[in-house]
Amino acid sequence: MKTAVMFSFAEENYLKAIYHLSEHGVARVNTNALAEEMQTTAASVSDMIGKLSKKKVVDYEKYRGVKVSEKGKEVALKVIRKHRLWEVFLVDKLNFPWDEVHDIAEQLEHIKSPLLISRLDEFLGFPKHDPHGDPIPDENGIFTTVKKVQLSTLKVGAVSQVVTVNDSGTAFLKYLDKVGITIGTKVVIEDKNDFDGSLDITINQGKSITISQTAAENILVTNI
Repeated sequence: MKTAVMFSFAEENYLKAIYHLSEHGVARVNTNALAEEMQTTAASVSDMIGKLSKKKVVDYEKYRGVKVSEKGKEVALKVIRKHRLWEVFLVDKLNFPWDEVHDIAEQLEHIKSPLLISRLDEFLGFPKHDPHGDPIPDENGIFTTVKKVQLSTLKVGAVSQVVTVNDSGTAFLKYLDKVGITIGTKVVIEDKNDFDGSLDITINQGKSITISQTAAENILVTNI
């Protein structure tokens, strides 16, 4: 009988980080970029890559970087699935604000029970997106995506809907709460200010606000 390969919390976190970094269009992740993402040293990254390579979940080439193998992608997506389902649970069932759930979900995502996660998914009604708009993989690692662009790239008069955010840090999410923007908010670009790149927008067909260029770059929308 074949023994299932087990992964430590740290190993799962590295696989998830490599997968996320590779989503930005790079074939292989630079070890320095990975060290920065994990807030550790290059030496620690090298040690971990060695461990993951032995388990055949990453492919590393010197001077080119590292990528997840198909097996590694499967492990990463399972962790991401658990993380995002727990975020939905914390927001929808325990009434946590969306800016407080990431760190808690980071702990819960390492629970190993597939049955628990399957029942959690069913209990939540099989959600397709987490509270930040990120897609939730199903039990086979399949998830739906929508074409999205930065709000800052749209022209005056464009009508769009917020689908996710680039920055899921507490400060930015609290800012969005303050100005009244959340996932699903309808946005109309009223004007662009050449001086600082800020945008004058109307949200949900009523409230008019001005947001900075930085904020607009971190809000991802789809045209409607």
